[in-house]
Amino acid sequence: MQIPGLPAYVDWHWLWLTVAAFLAGLLNAVAGGGSFLLFPAMLSMKMLPIQANATNTVALWPGQLTSIAAYREPIRKNWRMAAPMAVAGLLGGTAGAIVLLSTPQRTFLQLVPWLLLVAAGIFAASGPVMRWLERRKGRPAARVHAPRRLPVFLATMTVCFYIGYFGAGAGFLLITVLSLFGYQDLHEINALKVVATTMANGIAFAIFVADHQVVWRYCLLAMVVCAVAGFTSASLARRVPQPVLRAVVVLLGLGMSAWFFWRTH
Repeated sequence: MQIPGLPAYVDWHWLWLTVAAFLAGLLNAVAGGGSFLLFPAMLSMKMLPIQANATNTVALWPGQLTSIAAYREPIRKNWRMAAPMAVAGLLGGTAGAIVLLSTPQRTFLQLVPWLLLVAAGIFAASGPVMRWLERRKGRPAARVHAPRRLPVFLATMTVCFYIGYFGAGAGFLLITVLSLFGYQDLHEINALKVVATTMANGIAFAIFVADHQVVWRYCLLAMVVCAVAGFTSASLARRVPQPVLRAVVVLLGLGMSAWFFWRTH
């Protein structure tokens, strides 16, 4: 199918992938939820569902890796918790990626609308939870004590399993987990979240590449475009209120979920 007015030599699928990658890079840099756009765009390139998910993960991971540098100081200060969070990310991400690769393509495609719906629900809950965290700022800080490290580790590993399998909205899940276990400093929470998600996505990256699930011609384009979008996101973050961005992400997620329900059921 050719879009009216578009030159015949321009493939609209490539054009859509480029636009989706740019918007995904912007969203991931300022609010999260870029996979709601980039994953369907990958599927539109006639990839198998698991290949599309793997290629999406690999394309977005370098942008996540750079966030480690931004949080290096709070990570260093909280190394005793950051280290087990990293291990939980590696273990959970490994298990999730392996289970994904063991899932039949059709089964995964049937799960996609449900996964998108769950992720949209996670983002919808982000507003109330973030306001709750803001209200706690004035109270005396509650630290996670040693006896709580094992529950935090196990909860993080469970979320990171989801990251290795699909991952949309998982960053906010980790923020919620850490806040429920007693962390109140949002900067500290974000630093620990970044450690776990970067490790989980990093090991999934390696497994998908080793298993030849990545379609590189699409992945490299998306990777470069997402990186460019990330660099240009600062002005957007200042101009658009976070609640508006979250609402956009939730609507995208619900819209994509509804579209996949229509296509697959």
